[in-house]
Amino acid sequence: MIADDEPLIRAGIRMILTSDPAIEVAAEAANGREAIEAARAHGADVVLLDIQMPVMDGLTALAELRRSTPAARVIILTTFGERENVLRALEYGGAGFLLKDTAPAELIAAVRAAAAGDAYLSPGATRHVVDQLATGRAAARGEEARRRVEVLSARERDVLALLGEGLSNADAGKRLHMSEATVKTYVSRILAKLECENRVQAALLARDAGL
Repeated sequence: MIADDEPLIRAGIRMILTSDPAIEVAAEAANGREAIEAARAHGADVVLLDIQMPVMDGLTALAELRRSTPAARVIILTTFGERENVLRALEYGGAGFLLKDTAPAELIAAVRAAAAGDAYLSPGATRHVVDQLATGRAAARGEEARRRVEVLSARERDVLALLGEGLSNADAGKRLHMSEATVKTYVSRILAKLECENRVQAALLARDAGL
């Protein structure tokens, strides 16, 4: 489902996504309230949600979607001028975010990743934003993050550090000489131990902890 208040942007995103035969655009919404209603009505697997919308903004809609439609994976659409909003969105349980001028292939990859249960950390955009925000708030969050990661084994911390770099399971496996399946098992264990809802939250925690 695509939620954006600009019809041309929705049309462009729909055109890109429907070029992939595995993706179906089930619904569109022009504001946060419509997004919540459409997600419920159509059982959307993935929601592309703009932050700046009338009636109800994307952050408020995200919080409501996490309560009312927890199975839906929400990817935030944003610009670099909304960095603090992005951090809040990730903390609220968003499955990642994309810049509105992202490449078509990256948009499709993000939707596929979210549908598969992974969070999408754009190498070109997300790492930059996360770095900026984590640095700015490190003093307030670092001690708590370091305390939380103490429950992890040394190998789990290695995997968590690579999540903080935005690496996929496959790339992390190559770095650590593990199979992709083994890394996926580690990630699931890490999320459970840290009580993180998704990879994005774990990546932010890794940065705060200085891994």
